[in-house]
Amino acid sequence: MRTGWMIALVPLAATACDQRQPSTPDTPIVVRSEAQDQLHKLNDLDRAIGLKRAIYASGAVCKRVVTSGYVTEHQNLSMWTASCDDGKSWAIFVGPDGTAQVRPCQDLAQLQLPACVIAPTGKPKT
Repeated sequence: MRTGWMIALVPLAATACDQRQPSTPDTPIVVRSEAQDQLHKLNDLDRAIGLKRAIYASGAVCKRVVTSGYVTEHQNLSMWTASCDDGKSWAIFVGPDGTAQVRPCQDLAQLQLPACVIAPTGKPKT
C-alpha cells in the first residue's frame, strides 16, 4: 500500500516545481485617457479655464488663474498645478476617467505627494 501512496505524490510534487512566480514588466503599464492628453494640447488660456473649473467643482474658489502647467504623472493620474490671483496654488490630479481631484499645494508635502512645480518640458514622460 505504501508504494501506491508514493506514486500518487510524484505528480503533485512535479506540478509544484513547475509553478513560477509571475514576472513584473520592465516598464510600468500606463493607462491614459483622451481627456488627460487633451490638457497638453490646450493653449494657456483654455488650460487655465479647464483647471479653474476643476477647482470650482471641488468647492474651492479661484477667480483668475495667473499661472498653470503640467507637473508630473503620479500613479495613473496626470498632475497639474494652477496658481490663482488670490495667492493660493492648487494641485489638480486628472484621472484616466476624466475626473479631477484638487488639493491645496501647501498640503502636498504632508500627504507625501509631488510638489507643485511645473515640469520644464510641460509634457509627460512616455
